[in-house]
Amino acid sequence: MVNPKISHRPTICYRSMHPSDLEILEQIHSEVFLSDIDLFRYESEFFQNVVNGRDIVSWAAVDHSRPNGQSDELIGFVTARIVTAKDSEIADLLRYDPSKGHQTLVYILTLGVVDAYRNPGIATALIHEVIKYASSIAVCRAVYLHVISYNNPAIHLYKKTSFKCCGGCMGFT
Repeated sequence: MVNPKISHRPTICYRSMHPSDLEILEQIHSEVFLSDIDLFRYESEFFQNVVNGRDIVSWAAVDHSRPNGQSDELIGFVTARIVTAKDSEIADLLRYDPSKGHQTLVYILTLGVVDAYRNPGIATALIHEVIKYASSIAVCRAVYLHVISYNNPAIHLYKKTSFKCCGGCMGFT
């Protein structure tokens, strides 16, 4: 796992998740969401779906400058799912119009970066990967997510990346 302090200048790269990321993803996920573990308990199937790309798209952040064979080990992640606009909880906020045909949204499920790597922009870059992906889908109307109301650092991050608060969630259109 990652040491509490980075003793080198990191070389952060982004890639898709691999099945070999399973164990470290579960470990980082439990550390990142430790205080909210009872609210956000994910089953093993969720993690299997993430690393195998089943109904979930995901990106990994790795530090290629890490020593001792850890250069491809996960230090951050974002997971998302494509949902239909008409079936989403924010359809009303988007003013969903069924006459415009099939429309989708990208829903960010989880986002996390290990403590030692926080604040150099890794989470922002991961969010931009999701936005870039959503932009490549012609029928995608927005990217949205939920954030717990007392997670002020996350709310600040999302606002910094142009997300807007909208009825219990945050959205980027």
